[in-house]
Amino acid sequence: MTEPEHPYVEWIVREARRPVVVDRAGRDRVMAAVRAEAARRPQHLAGRIWSRLTQTQSFHLSPLVGGVLAAGLVGVGILAGTTTNWGVRKGGQPSADVASQPPVSHTTDTVVKFVYAGPNASSVSLVGDFNDWDTAKTPMERSANGEWTVTLPLKAGRHLYAFVVDGTTWASDPRAPIAPGDGFGHASSVRNVPGPVL
Repeated sequence: MTEPEHPYVEWIVREARRPVVVDRAGRDRVMAAVRAEAARRPQHLAGRIWSRLTQTQSFHLSPLVGGVLAAGLVGVGILAGTTTNWGVRKGGQPSADVASQPPVSHTTDTVVKFVYAGPNASSVSLVGDFNDWDTAKTPMERSANGEWTVTLPLKAGRHLYAFVVDGTTWASDPRAPIAPGDGFGHASSVRNVPGPVL
């Protein structure tokens, strides 16, 4: 059982099926205009090509077609930007000419200084979500007053971090808020890095 069609749909169907009546005089005027246009155009191929290239041409797009074309061009631009792998060798390593260039950052990072007071420590490393919690990636330097410091650029947002003292002891930053437990028994701290002012 099918549902009855909407009255507007029925009206559109009736109008589409209605025969079109053309006035004989109107048809003759249109055909005369077509013949006159054909007579004005040059008949040889080079002349037709030259005429086509030098005449002002116009075309019209419906808003729907224009929107679809614009969306398609934006999509192509996004795909081209995200899938371009110029200068990358097999295995994901940059080729020599790309590796020698400094990395380009499209976002503005904020330089953040971390300080740990540990005059009796022999080594301190900074670990966090910004360096994959790797104790070897961000070693800190001892200053004359016994504090350990390191400065590094961080992206805007919330970052979790901790200090690893003498390679084994994890310590939170007493100058920063404590993060919720990580499930591994390590204490970590929170650093909120503000975004760039626009």
